[in-house]
Amino acid sequence: MLAGVHRFSLPDPGNVSGLAGAIKDGRVDPNTIVAVIGKTHGNGLVNDYTRGYLAQSLAFLIAETTGLSPDAVRQRVPFIFSGGVEGVLCPHYTVFTASRSEKTGPSKGLAVGVTFTPDFEPEDIGRQRQIDLTAAAVRQAMASAKISAVEDVHFVQVKGPAFTQTDIVASLARGETVATDNPGKLMAYGRAASALGVGKGLGEIPAEKAVADAVLRDFNLFSNVASISAGVEVRCNEVVVIGLSQAWGGDLTISHAPMADALDLSAVHPMLRSLGFSEAHQLAAGESERVKACFVKCEASRSGVIRGRPHTMLNDGDMDQQRHIRGAVGAIVASILGDTALFVSGGAEHQGPDGGGLVSLIVEQSGAV
Repeated sequence: MLAGVHRFSLPDPGNVSGLAGAIKDGRVDPNTIVAVIGKTHGNGLVNDYTRGYLAQSLAFLIAETTGLSPDAVRQRVPFIFSGGVEGVLCPHYTVFTASRSEKTGPSKGLAVGVTFTPDFEPEDIGRQRQIDLTAAAVRQAMASAKISAVEDVHFVQVKGPAFTQTDIVASLARGETVATDNPGKLMAYGRAASALGVGKGLGEIPAEKAVADAVLRDFNLFSNVASISAGVEVRCNEVVVIGLSQAWGGDLTISHAPMADALDLSAVHPMLRSLGFSEAHQLAAGESERVKACFVKCEASRSGVIRGRPHTMLNDGDMDQQRHIRGAVGAIVASILGDTALFVSGGAEHQGPDGGGLVSLIVEQSGAV
């Protein structure tokens, strides 16, 4: 198998001309598209409909070029979008392809596996059902990608459902209970439960600890490779597992590093060195071209302190803390990579250490360019 990674700028959530052009000139075969992950112009909260607009636009394009219906495309391809491109960040989307190819060479190649959980209702969010179904989906995606060892998993992106106040009220009217009746907080419960599910599926979190009582409570439990988003445009958890496998070839590789806090450059530079980049504080333009995708997860520390000094992100009534931290950490990582088309997502509950997060890089191997 051979994975392809194609990154396109996003002028607006309905403009998918980048992919359309790549399909037209033969750079991307739409029949091989297995997942799309990207950043849109919205706020990343419950009322961010830019994510669904982009998913719809891409589904129509892929349907038109493959002969499938848009619904069939949505059932096959996870469209995972995170709203919020604060500061220097660039709206963009990354298209993953998987095609059959003869494996050459002894090294492991970039591998991509996708799967979907059953649909969820508001009463499932933050509960054991979401944890357990996510764990099973992660293992299934790993198997489909022929990734044999959990150590070879370097990034797990999950998109789960968000629910409006109307949805929550309807659940309560059916006699169900929900983790919270606040739509924004319910998103956090969903991200947290899904992260525990990833950790359980990969063995990072013991099964007996990956339980609903730990959700948003025990922050000593986390996954070092999980990145979870939520949105009203989906009803299930869409799962993309990216790692390395002997069954896949090509010149692409992936690595990841946990960030201890929002300023943790010591996590990024050693990873770049291990991938064959120079010792420079910022990648030169030629080196930046090797970077095919960058995924960052970050969170405002719940202590209200970063390295002994207080921050105000959790006290701001005008702007959600996620928007603050995305802009800040996005600028830090972009300054190292010399690239602003980065997937930087807030809401890192149980995704890396509290107040920190993760950075995952897909690059062309050294000497491939």
